[in-house]
Amino acid sequence: MNADHRGGGRMRAREAGIPLPGEPGQWNAITDVPGVEVGYVTLVEGDDVRTGVTALLPRGRDGVGTPCAAGWHSFNGNGEMTGTAWIEESGSLAVPVVITNTYAVGPVHRGVVEWVRANCGGMAPEWLLPVVTETWDGHLNDIHGAAVRPGHAAEAIGAAASGPVEEGCVGGGTGMRCYGYKGGSGTASRMVRYGEDRYTVGAFVQANFGARRELVVAGVPVGRELSGPVAEPPVAEPGGERPVPPGAGSVIVVVATDAPLLPGQCKALARRVTLGLARTGTTGSHFSGDLFLAFSTANPSALTSTFPENDGSAPYETMRFVPWGRMDPFYEAVVESVEEAVLNVLTGAHAMTGRAGHHVPALPLDRTAELLAAHGR
Repeated sequence: MNADHRGGGRMRAREAGIPLPGEPGQWNAITDVPGVEVGYVTLVEGDDVRTGVTALLPRGRDGVGTPCAAGWHSFNGNGEMTGTAWIEESGSLAVPVVITNTYAVGPVHRGVVEWVRANCGGMAPEWLLPVVTETWDGHLNDIHGAAVRPGHAAEAIGAAASGPVEEGCVGGGTGMRCYGYKGGSGTASRMVRYGEDRYTVGAFVQANFGARRELVVAGVPVGRELSGPVAEPPVAEPGGERPVPPGAGSVIVVVATDAPLLPGQCKALARRVTLGLARTGTTGSHFSGDLFLAFSTANPSALTSTFPENDGSAPYETMRFVPWGRMDPFYEAVVESVEEAVLNVLTGAHAMTGRAGHHVPALPLDRTAELLAAHGR
């Protein structure tokens, strides 16, 4: 099988024997949170197009327009996530979350507007603030080209479904790199017991970050031995373009849960994403946009954001939520699921050749297993 196609023993991190803590959900994916759907458009064309679009729907297509409590966090701001000013202001998210490459934010943003207008006629007819975010795939993809068009946003939303989620070189993650190896899309989940209730926390990552020497797998600094004694140099670009320093890129993480949470508690979950990424070794490059969003699908009748009526009414809303002092198990679930989602990217993504003949290898699973065994893991 060609190295530019999935195969060659690529698998999920647990299937590769990497020991990971916590209890995953049925699919070990963000779609374990009831109602959450994920859809992809993957664009691999000729020698220069290696990109795509990913859509995450918090309440599925039928639930677009029904707000979720939400919060976001910027660990490093060298990136873009539109719509965050309104999330910060209102504490709510009622639109699909769409992920693509850096220069495709514009057409995807327009595509979301067109999809909502065509399919959700009663939703914000005068204005809409889509959430579109990105990582940079210009090493493998002709990022200046026009491969991603508005219609691809609608196509990704239309493809969104629950169940198992494909990982690796798919959707917005098609042309990404992670820790010097092929990166892309990945997901994982954790079950959380809260008294007699059981809730799910799921994470989805578009991973395009980290220097190879930093990589840590299950607590073992495998990147140092995979890199050799000399730190890897900047990645050379053709035509006199400035080289990309090791660690540059970006990572987008979306966290979902069905636990009843306040917007501020969702923001606290988004902050914990940083700790999950740190378990995989990154120290956070200045040249990486590290932006995280978290939402809760509970309390569907709250945060409805209705316009005032001229009938003298004064409505109130109520929200059920986990007490702040009981949030630690949910923080732990975020950290564990983010770590595993990144590892699922690395173990699942295949090697890829793209723009200007650039080639990005896949993480060598056999050698990684040998290093883990040598450290008793």
